[in-house]
Parts: sequence; C-alpha cells; structure tokens
Amino acid sequence: MPASLAAVKRRLDSTRSTRQITTAMQMVSTAKLNQVQSHTKTYQVYADEVKAILASLVKSHIATLKSKENAEKIGAEIGSLFDERPVKKVGILVITSDRGLVGSYNSNVIKSTLDTMKKNGLNKDNTVFLTVGKTGTEFFKKRGMNVVFEYTGVSDVPTYREVEGIVKKAVQMFEDHVYDQLYISYSHFVNRIVSHDRTELFLPISVKSLEEHEDERVAETVTNDIEAEYDLEPGLLDMISLLVPQYANSLVYGAILDAKTSEHASSANAMKSASDNADDIIATLQLQYNRARQAAITTEITEITGGMTAQE
Repeated sequence: MPASLAAVKRRLDSTRSTRQITTAMQMVSTAKLNQVQSHTKTYQVYADEVKAILASLVKSHIATLKSKENAEKIGAEIGSLFDERPVKKVGILVITSDRGLVGSYNSNVIKSTLDTMKKNGLNKDNTVFLTVGKTGTEFFKKRGMNVVFEYTGVSDVPTYREVEGIVKKAVQMFEDHVYDQLYISYSHFVNRIVSHDRTELFLPISVKSLEEHEDERVAETVTNDIEAEYDLEPGLLDMISLLVPQYANSLVYGAILDAKTSEHASSANAMKSASDNADDIIATLQLQYNRARQAAITTEITEITGGMTAQE
C-alpha cells in the first residue's frame, strides 16, 4: 500500500474512533440534561413561591420590619442580610464547570463576570471571588485575583445539602464584612440550544427588588380577579426569620441547578458539533482514500499492461 494511501487510512480510522467517543459523550450529556431538567423545573416553582411570600410580607410590613425593636427580635443574622452599607469591597460567586468539553460555557460565564467588574469599576484590589467549579478557580487564581472560597466536585444533579455549606460561607463572609455586596455569576438555561449569562445581586437582599416582585404578583391577581390574604401564625417576625434563610438558599441552589442544566446542554451541543465535524472529515477522507486507491489500482494495471507489452 502506498505511503499516502496508508496515511489517509490512518487518519480515517482515527477520526472514526473520535466520532464514536464524541457520540457516546453526547448521549451521556443528554441523559444528564434530562435528569437535571426535571429537578430544575420543580425546584423553580418552590423558589418562586418562597420569594413571592417573602415579597408580600416585606411589602406589607416594611415599616414594622425597619423598627429597631423588631430588627433585634428578628436577629442580627437575618437583619444583616438586608443591610445596605457603603460598598468598600465586592464579592462575586462564580459558577463554572469542573471539566472542559462544554463548548463556550465557561468562557461566557467568565466574560460576563469580567464585564460586570468593568461596568462597576471593580478590580483585584476591591473584589474577592467565591468560585464553584475548577475552571473558574484556576482562571482567577492565575490572574492574581483574591479567591477567598472555592468549591469543586458539584454532582451532575446537585442536591440541596451540597449548597448549604456554600450559602453559609457566603452569608458569614457578608456578616464579617469581607465584602459589602455579593453577586452571583452563572449561565441561565433557556432551552437546549440557548443559554444566557447572568450576574445578579445576591446580598444584601434588595427590598426594592422584593417590592417590585410583589407589585408584579399583585398586577397578575388583579387581572385574574383573585386576591391573596395571609393569616400569619405564629407571627410576622417568626415568618421572616424562617423565610429569609430559605430564600437565600433557594437563590444559590437555584443558580447552581440552572448552571448545571446549562452545562449539560452546552456539553451535549459541543459533542454533537464535534460528531458532525467528524462526519464531514470522514466524508472528505473517504473520498481521498477512494481516489488514492483508484489511482494505485490504475498504476498497477498500467504497469502490468506495460510489462506484458514489453514481453511481446
């Protein structure tokens, strides 16, 4: 077999092997996506209702909550989460993946984070990072950024217990004045093709945002001629003390679930693109191989014919 023909055959076999791997990885990512999607949809309903109830309580009892006496009853831990103080340092919780082969997923999240820093005039001196995922951790450490907390090894379908430690650490650092604001930067899953990068304010909890959310809910109930009434038992302050930690957990857990869903979708799309590209390369190499083989056969026939003619 001529050298050129053997080289084309080696590339053809290698590309076919790669296509088998990428196709298998696409199937695995799609299976993980289907699994995590069911969790994301059901959890989002819960998170929306927690926010709606907290928004309603804050909207209707904001004066009561702001009183010094009630603030002490709620407790320093809960009350401090609403504390809007002068911003000297900002924290950013960045959610990326632990591995590659996920297309532009990680680069888009990091770009969104850097854009937020530029927009708000942030730099490595007035910004600290909390990273979930190996990719983000390595990126910011290599650039000399201050990574004060890192977490790797998030499961493919994250559980609520996994997030509790992250939330506690984030809240504790806010209370200890490690930073005065905390943003969450992650990839929001829209559908299997589209994801949007988000960077949202997590702490302090924005009363204005909750009030706007409640206004939207009220507009919906007016449209539907339905009015909600709440009988609070054991009482407003106890309800607030119970709901605020749930709300904080729901934001972070929801963001990680959302990010994982987006990660699996991005991985499935990347592997599908790799498989499609492999098919194109295989088609081209197969054509080259057939032409080279045909040329080799033609050369052999010509040599045989020439030898027979010479003998005559």
